[in-house]
Amino acid sequence: MHGACSQPSGEGRGQVNVILTAPAGRTVAMSYSRPRGLPIVDAMTPPVLVLPGPVTRDEVSALSDDVRALLRAGPARVVVCDVGGLGPPGLATVDLLARLQLAARRAGGRIRLRDPDPALCALLDLVGLRFEVEGQAEEREPALGVEEAVEPGDPAV
Repeated sequence: MHGACSQPSGEGRGQVNVILTAPAGRTVAMSYSRPRGLPIVDAMTPPVLVLPGPVTRDEVSALSDDVRALLRAGPARVVVCDVGGLGPPGLATVDLLARLQLAARRAGGRIRLRDPDPALCALLDLVGLRFEVEGQAEEREPALGVEEAVEPGDPAV
């Protein structure tokens, strides 16, 4: 069936109307009620944990528990940690991220960083910690549209 979907305008209505147009030009109308509760979330969208301003040592344990709970709650094996609001990076931030990664690994998953400061990436690299960063190509995948240039006179491979 080919289809054009139409929904009633206005928020708060409990019923959705769908109009489908069959190939023979016949129109079929269908109605159904919206399910109660939270909307269904795509399993491919990982949960996001927003890390607020400077995190104290006392908050690290609760954030680790949050990472474990997010991994247990659904099929996603990745928790995206939004680190944009952490402020200037320091060893406390490195310690926090290392502990969150450890908690995620123990729960069978991993964390991915969103919006890291370039200084944070440099500091993590300096201490030898590797984190997946949202929006970056994985190491085994070349970036899209990048081709190796061949210089004139290079021997054929």
